Amino acid sequence: MNDTIKIYCENTASELHVNPGTSMAQVIAMLAIRNPNPFLAGYVNNRLKELYYKIYSPVSLRFVDITHFEGMRVYQRTLFFVLQKAVSDLFPGQKLHIKHSVAKGFYCEIEGMEDITPDQLRAIDERMRELVAQDIPIIRQRLLSAEAVQLYTKLGMEDKVALLETRPHLYVTLYTMADLSGYFYGALAPTTGYVPLFGLHKYYKGIHLSVPCRTNPSRLENMVPQHKMFDVFSEYTRWVDVLGVATIGVLNTRILEGGGGDLIKIAEAFHEKKLASIADQIAAAHETGGGRIVLISGPSSSGKTTFAKRLGIQLRILGLHPVLVSLDDYFVDREHTPLDEKGEYDYEALEAIDIELFNRHLAQLLDGQEVEIPRYDFITGKRVFAGNRLQVDDRSVLIIEGIHGLNPGLTPHIDNKLKFKIYVSAFTSISMDNMNRIATTDNRLIRRIVRDYRTRGNDATATLRRWESVRRGEDLHIFPNQEQADVMFNSSLFYEIAVLKSFVEPLLHEVPDTMPEYGEARRLLKYLDQFTPLDGSEIPPTSILREFIGGSSFTY
Repeated sequence: MNDTIKIYCENTASELHVNPGTSMAQVIAMLAIRNPNPFLAGYVNNRLKELYYKIYSPVSLRFVDITHFEGMRVYQRTLFFVLQKAVSDLFPGQKLHIKHSVAKGFYCEIEGMEDITPDQLRAIDERMRELVAQDIPIIRQRLLSAEAVQLYTKLGMEDKVALLETRPHLYVTLYTMADLSGYFYGALAPTTGYVPLFGLHKYYKGIHLSVPCRTNPSRLENMVPQHKMFDVFSEYTRWVDVLGVATIGVLNTRILEGGGGDLIKIAEAFHEKKLASIADQIAAAHETGGGRIVLISGPSSSGKTTFAKRLGIQLRILGLHPVLVSLDDYFVDREHTPLDEKGEYDYEALEAIDIELFNRHLAQLLDGQEVEIPRYDFITGKRVFAGNRLQVDDRSVLIIEGIHGLNPGLTPHIDNKLKFKIYVSAFTSISMDNMNRIATTDNRLIRRIVRDYRTRGNDATATLRRWESVRRGEDLHIFPNQEQADVMFNSSLFYEIAVLKSFVEPLLHEVPDTMPEYGEARRLLKYLDQFTPLDGSEIPPTSILREFIGGSSFTY
């Protein structure tokens, strides 16, 4: 017994003594843990590790399956690797690109194949299922970065080479599946047999990869058409391709060469051009009796408030009188906020808004009356009235922003002809490389950590703790309504993570390693480590990014 190691398993609330070098997979077998879904990875002292990780000192373990957000990421990354292997086997020399998340799955393209045929799609599907059935081990290995660069240069993978050459690390982690090597940001499952459920469909000129539903892993996510979102992604992707900054490696290179200031100017100019175009559409609708109410929706930390203020400036140029109203100011007092299933405040629920007061004020404003608008204090959790009075006229446009802007339950009595609906989100288009996309949710989470610390008194631990609830609320209340928008606006700025890095890293380092949120903090730190930092002094005071890092010329 003296030569054994004591471990504690949080899943079973039990202790176990094991021999040094015992793997996490062996611990699962020893404890005979019964779980509806296979475990995909586990946290070792709140640090995510693969199941073949070996234990040599006393630790606390927490295993995760596909129903956990990190477990789902492991499943998705492993599935990407299987898809890459199938494409490599069937179409040697062709490169697979995981483009972005859309329609409850992932849009992928194969370089050089402009239009996937039904036979090609069927062959890829069959090959993937063969690979899964073979249960091929996925081997993790540490390699000198210089050796990895040589490997990827030989394979013609310039995007991976650029990323590795701009990362100041001696070693890099590579994964191998049979004869295929890959670089992935995050853990993978032990074998291909862990990802049996998936679906492939023709989608535009590429492939839509369907994944299991996280809350019901026995079935695939329903493929929900998101044509407007796809168009926004595609437009921005084409734009960053033209600029030559489609991947982090190239972005890092441009920053190291001193071109960061130009990148900031170009990205901000693109936003301004899109805002002007949207304002033109609203003005045209206003001339024909519509466009009286502009409803702006989007998930947390999309920059809706700054977007609304900048849109107001564009409307003024066109001779209209924008009147801005934030739905956040109509939050009920904190003690009246509904609770989610975990007993936490659910700010994403429509019931967190005082719908009755909001609609009464809206009707009064449309009737030409003067209305005193409340302001919500996020620190005290109270709604206060401080003399903020508004009134509209015939040239006025009510701009209402908030996560529920497109929810039909928000304005049920307003004629749809009067509404102009806008969906705003940070549709990240820059990627790590061809196989590692940057999740839009990560972009928004980093924004929120920085903003909440600066303006709402929350440390990173508190923001990370609430993020799962925020995302759950978005799935329920925001994303189902996004395709109702008349237009969509991509609030992401391809340079922003390089700027946010210096703001958020100190906050993430403060997350204690004793907290469950420590694992997510480490994941984000590893992600941020891919970026060369960029000085944000040239960011204009009207930038959407200023809403999060400070220095905005707008009042919030």
